[in-house]
Amino acid sequence: MNKRTTETTINDGLCGWDGSLEQLCRHFSVDISPLQDVAKIYPARISPYYRQLIQAPGDPIWHQAVPDLQELSDPEGIEDPLDEENLSPVPNLVHKYPDRALFLISSQCPVYCRFCTRKRKVGRSEMQITEETIAAGLDYLQKTPAIKDVLLSGGDPFMLADQQLENILSRLRRIPSVETIRIGTRVPCTLPARVTPELAAMLARFHPLYINTHFNHPRELTAEAKRACTLLADAGIPLGCQTVLLRGVNDSVTTLRELFRGLLAMRVKPYYLFQIDQTKGTSHFRTTIETGLALMAGLIGHISGMAIPTYALDAPGGGGKIPLTPAYITGCGQTLEFTTYKGLACSYPNRHWNGT
Repeated sequence: MNKRTTETTINDGLCGWDGSLEQLCRHFSVDISPLQDVAKIYPARISPYYRQLIQAPGDPIWHQAVPDLQELSDPEGIEDPLDEENLSPVPNLVHKYPDRALFLISSQCPVYCRFCTRKRKVGRSEMQITEETIAAGLDYLQKTPAIKDVLLSGGDPFMLADQQLENILSRLRRIPSVETIRIGTRVPCTLPARVTPELAAMLARFHPLYINTHFNHPRELTAEAKRACTLLADAGIPLGCQTVLLRGVNDSVTTLRELFRGLLAMRVKPYYLFQIDQTKGTSHFRTTIETGLALMAGLIGHISGMAIPTYALDAPGGGGKIPLTPAYITGCGQTLEFTTYKGLACSYPNRHWNGT
């Protein structure tokens, strides 16, 4: 698929939604004024595909995509909670871990999620991605052989035309020290028509390549989303899902069980369940850690281990991802004392055996 055709596919997917809120508010008879007040600070965009998943104001899809006045009255949020700007040796490249780098290559998304970690700049003039910033990032990777793994993100990398994305992947693959490439994209969830056979075939040329996508609610697991994931999986690309725990969206055991089982059926491995970052304008989505741990306890043992993600917190200030696990261990001496997922006491010898 050439660049012109790919851009047509993306534009067709966004046709009828230019970032304004008139059509949505008219359809649901909602006052647009407060939503526009929020969108002046934090841009709004909802692809027509994702918009049609909304059944009523305040439902789990609405909460993820539609501006909320609570975004403007967040006393606890931090503009850059993961300290990405201070961890960027060159613009749009974050080098936080010794052997990995986050490379931002797109400033646009089909949907501007209201809980976005980069809410401070995605879709805004603050996020400038140009050929010069791409070149600077590639140059840094070339000069930093300790980096073995590169995660492409943004914005959403799949908002680039095939030719643009292929060019970046080709240049990355010419760097000998880069062993694996990952792409973070919500397109299979928010604009699945963008995933074409041509895109999947192009991506398959750059193995080992991994994709982490992002679904938060079972209603997002549509036939169209399944088709997009199937195209990518059939191209030999391992798929993972990074779900964010969101109050009022997916903070129930029933919802998460259905979501994670459904993802496995679509050949997507639940990878992370993230405690939401402390991003300014998102505190109304935050659950307590106790809630998250209780939800994990309601998953472990009750659904396939393949469907269990790692519950994790991305530490403020760039501290990295910290796994959070329900407490099963009750004692650890010469015998490990613990409870099973059913709450039953159990033990296991915790010592070397000398063979006698």
